[in-house]
Amino acid sequence: MRQFTGGILLALAITACKTTAPVVQQTPPQPIILTLGNKAFTTDDFFQSFTKNQFSSDSAQRTDVKNYFDLYTNLKLKVLAAETEGRDTTEAFREEMNTYRKQLAQSYLTDKVLVESLSAEAYQRMQEEINASHILVSVVEDAAPADTLAAYQKALSIRKQALAGTDFASLARTNSQDSQTAPNGGNLGYLTAFSLVYPLESVAYTTPVGQVSMPVRSRAGYHLIKVNNRRPSRGKLRVAHILVRLSPSADETGQKAAQDRIDAAYTRLQKGEAFETVCQEVSDDVTSRTNGGLLPIFGVDKQVPAFEEAAFGLTKPGELSKPIRTNYGWHIIKLVERKGLEPYADLAPSLRQRVMTDTRADVLRQATVQRLKKEYAIQEDKVVVETALAKADSNLLRGQWRYTEPLDPALQNKPLFTISGKPVTANQFFAYVRQKQLPQRNPALANTNPVTPSAGSPAVSMRRLLDRFEGDQLIATEEANLDKKSSEFRSLLNEIRDGVLLSQVMEQNVWERSMTDSTGQRQYFDQNKDKYRFPERAVATIIVAQNDDLLKQAREMLAVKPPYQLKRSAADLLYDRNQTALTAPQRENMYDVLVTLARNPDYVVEVSGAHDAAERDSVSAGRIRAVVSYLQKSGISLNRIAEKDYQGAPPRRTTDATKDTGVQRRISFQYFSNAKTDIAKVLNSNYQLTSGNPALTVTEGIFAEGNNQFLDSIDQWKEGTTTFNRDGKSVSITISRIEQARGKTFAEARGAVINDYQTVLEQQWIAQLRQKYPVKVNEDEIRKLAK
Repeated sequence: MRQFTGGILLALAITACKTTAPVVQQTPPQPIILTLGNKAFTTDDFFQSFTKNQFSSDSAQRTDVKNYFDLYTNLKLKVLAAETEGRDTTEAFREEMNTYRKQLAQSYLTDKVLVESLSAEAYQRMQEEINASHILVSVVEDAAPADTLAAYQKALSIRKQALAGTDFASLARTNSQDSQTAPNGGNLGYLTAFSLVYPLESVAYTTPVGQVSMPVRSRAGYHLIKVNNRRPSRGKLRVAHILVRLSPSADETGQKAAQDRIDAAYTRLQKGEAFETVCQEVSDDVTSRTNGGLLPIFGVDKQVPAFEEAAFGLTKPGELSKPIRTNYGWHIIKLVERKGLEPYADLAPSLRQRVMTDTRADVLRQATVQRLKKEYAIQEDKVVVETALAKADSNLLRGQWRYTEPLDPALQNKPLFTISGKPVTANQFFAYVRQKQLPQRNPALANTNPVTPSAGSPAVSMRRLLDRFEGDQLIATEEANLDKKSSEFRSLLNEIRDGVLLSQVMEQNVWERSMTDSTGQRQYFDQNKDKYRFPERAVATIIVAQNDDLLKQAREMLAVKPPYQLKRSAADLLYDRNQTALTAPQRENMYDVLVTLARNPDYVVEVSGAHDAAERDSVSAGRIRAVVSYLQKSGISLNRIAEKDYQGAPPRRTTDATKDTGVQRRISFQYFSNAKTDIAKVLNSNYQLTSGNPALTVTEGIFAEGNNQFLDSIDQWKEGTTTFNRDGKSVSITISRIEQARGKTFAEARGAVINDYQTVLEQQWIAQLRQKYPVKVNEDEIRKLAK
């Protein structure tokens, strides 16, 4: 209710409040359209607010000049009341406005043309995938010039060998200091936009196939990029998978067991079993197996290479891969959907966001700083700068640099530089260094013939921080001047200011009072009981299915009393003979049960125990007790657990009575639910969705006329079940009770009463404000605007 009232007021009434332009000689004063007490508002101020309202995306907010003038007047009265109370002078208000100002300023400080250019460039690159290799010669970001030059010359020497015919992969294995890629010849696989830091990405996309780039700098050092191949973008995929985990340290027996499991699953799929069923019973991926193995959509360079190649090798939805092995284990992959690259218009918003947050943000910042250097004169005091830089020591490279105040006389409050004549002192810079310093990155080194990186230069690190500090000060200067340079920024900031003040006074005078004044609520209800009535309503369950067979299944499952059987289960727990206690692997396997129950609060799990003929009857009961105890200790209440002891007669038996498979010695899990909607979820999982709509919906509740199109199609409501077909759907409606029209109780009407009571309180408050701040209207100005 607060959001509704406040949102309408803000959307309709909060408007730009631009400060009037400075009066110069021979410039006539702006006409006044409204005066509240001693405060005047110009026609221009009102007209800007009205125009913005008319161009609002919400057509319901638009109104004519006279009606909008009333809204505008009421808004200004409320803001004036807030100002009179001094709300705009509090520390909390200033802090809130500073936060809004910084957020709003970002869009004015960023070069929008450059953002669009980088976004379009990224989209163009996304249409092609680059297979590239690289060699890294490490050098720390703040290395001394001599060390940087040595690394660059080393990279040039390696490039010269590559151009002379030496195999690039061999050179990478011998020289590259990227420990992850050096062993495989520096190969980075196939890449696309945003796969690498921007400078490396640009080199990869501009180097011809088979060629080796010049050394390119990153924070890690110098890179040589060789482009091996190019291909059109393969788009994105959505796949499902079955995973059999395999530990990297598994012995031969463990490896064979894992391969046997995945081969058995693949055989079941080849025989026609549903992928979802096999996945639920076999897959070790606890995150995806309850969802049929479905994974988030992905593109190139987002999965491990073997998985990615197998997935992109599938061509038709529903096609399965053969079992493939990755460092996670064995997978069977099912193609669900293949998507091409979306149009630029669709991707542009997300591309702009990525451009402003990935390493391209450095390009945007540098462009902004260079532009500001042309607008604001910046002058360094070289003597003070050199004295400040000389204070750097090795602690800076460890992120532990400190300083004491007062500084040396040569630095204490001495300007390092000025921006348009405004001094920025050494004290400010040293505080910045203390805050921004970070430990030096240690480049990863390869195992053979590394070029040992330097430890870095404190002076270079301090100079880099000074350059960053100067840029930050330029940006802060521009931000501070935005309201003077941009009327649009000033107008938007005033809108936000009025909005914050409006929210505060509405909270105090309307919203909070309407919520806490129970006496006033009751009095308003008693005086307006005829407004709050229920029409005739039906208590009903409405089932809508895409065909008669599906409707029949749903009705059969819902015909019994809850909880309803869902035909959904978890993997069995198998036991050694006479074992009743849970082992660690069994507790881990029960994690799926805990997750399922946590995600589905209406679920009930049936725990069924069985034993073989050689075991006592009490063994299955002991197994059940151990499992139920574990579930309770894990937070599952006893009323969500049902027990069933087969007493040695399990529903499934091994087909070979002489073979001890342990199938009879088990605990099984079957899910039920108290919610009818869960029946729909289970049945929908077995049907292909059409047009994004579920194959089956189950809706229950109390419905008035107009609430549901299928219920409205019944001529006369009465208790019982009605089945029919409409609009290509099979429908069953069960009406369990008819509620006759009646007046609402205060408890039933309270939400609507509070909303209406807010309106009354607001009207009373506005009347008081109009008495406190007399309203004078310039009717001539209104008539001019209304023409």
